[in-house]
Amino acid sequence: MTMPYFRTSILAAVAAAIGLLSGLSALGQKQTVSIHDVLSLVESGQPQLRAYKDQSAATAANIDLARNTLVPNLTGGYQAGYATDNNITGMSYPGLLMPISGPVAAHSSNNIIPGTALAAYLQWTPLTFGQRAAAIEKAAAQFKLSGSVYDNALFQQRYAGILAYLTVVYLQKLLATEQANIDRTGIGLRQSLELAKQGLRPGLDTVQFQSLLALATMERLNTQRLYTAEVLELCRLTGLSNRPEDLVFSDTSLVLRLPATPDTSGGYTQNPGYQYYQAQVALSAANLKEIQRGWRPKLDVWANAYSRGSGIDPTGVVDNANGWMLSRTNYGAGLQLSFPILQFSRVNIQKRQYRNLLQADQDQLAQVDLNLRRQVETAASNYQQNLLIAREAPVQSKSALLSYQGLELSYKSGLVDFTRLTQGQYQLLNAEMAEADANLQVWRALLEIGVAKGNLNLFTDQLK
Repeated sequence: MTMPYFRTSILAAVAAAIGLLSGLSALGQKQTVSIHDVLSLVESGQPQLRAYKDQSAATAANIDLARNTLVPNLTGGYQAGYATDNNITGMSYPGLLMPISGPVAAHSSNNIIPGTALAAYLQWTPLTFGQRAAAIEKAAAQFKLSGSVYDNALFQQRYAGILAYLTVVYLQKLLATEQANIDRTGIGLRQSLELAKQGLRPGLDTVQFQSLLALATMERLNTQRLYTAEVLELCRLTGLSNRPEDLVFSDTSLVLRLPATPDTSGGYTQNPGYQYYQAQVALSAANLKEIQRGWRPKLDVWANAYSRGSGIDPTGVVDNANGWMLSRTNYGAGLQLSFPILQFSRVNIQKRQYRNLLQADQDQLAQVDLNLRRQVETAASNYQQNLLIAREAPVQSKSALLSYQGLELSYKSGLVDFTRLTQGQYQLLNAEMAEADANLQVWRALLEIGVAKGNLNLFTDQLK
């Protein structure tokens, strides 16, 4: 009786083990990420961007709502109730009073009489003398502004993603450089031990090499910490859920080569930030136009048909049964031209208000125009200067390498001491790091040109 249960338990354990191994295999699976991948992942991996897109889609409905005002409004309803019939002639201000109909009552009564009504009311505003067109234009401007908010946010997130990717690649290069420095220090340590045994070098050199090796290891660990933090930031921007050690970055040659000189001609009107303020100016202009046309008349077409029933006849005889019957029918149609005669003062105040808002947005756009012009010029200048530096960096690193190799031979021969050797070693380390940094700064300057001009293709087209 226990054997089937025993076999089932074994099968369940095997299945669980297979599932665990599959999970571990998937967990350790490598994923290659390029800069082009980052651009697409940022768009799909940021919930905030999806929120902006949803808001833009919601704003688009305002255009249809503004156009929908051309559609007639037809309202139908039925009501039934009990009420007194004490009517009185005269005028009253509407709002708190429920209207009643019929002749003036001869005396006040507390009788509750049933009544019914069925009605249909049609209202159509075919002519607004430009007010509907202004409302549609305003809704379109709101939609464009909402879309520019999304475009600007997406552009900024893509820029942040590329910048994080560049930093990751740079730190990856630093890790390799610092590892080479650790290896050189390890070789020096082993050499010092051998030379000390032979009596060619003092034992103090061995202790100093051990200290130098510990320092080099600590520096690499600090760089590793920065690298992991930057990879995690890139994962946050792209929505990747991989562990840092499971990501492979394909565009690592950026720190080893220089881009071609970009074309910096053309303007910066494609910059999403510039387009956002352009859309804001357009919206303010549409708001002003809507206010200006708000004082124009409206032409309404109306039609009404209704039937009523009352539990009291014209002679005052009460018959509750008739209150539930529709005994009288009326209908009619007509035109109404309305004009807000005394609204000119309010409209003039609003005109001044919106003219000031429009002027403020135009001034803001002018400031953005000035800022972007200077940003393009600064980025182009930085690119040229960084390019000159990057072209000199290989000369420095090559010279530092030859110098270190010569010092290493001289140290083995007893011609130089430990201090001189370590100076040459750190000069080589700094030269290699400076070369990687110089190349990175050129790519960053190229990215800044693309950002200022609103065209990231200036950067991505240089990738191989």
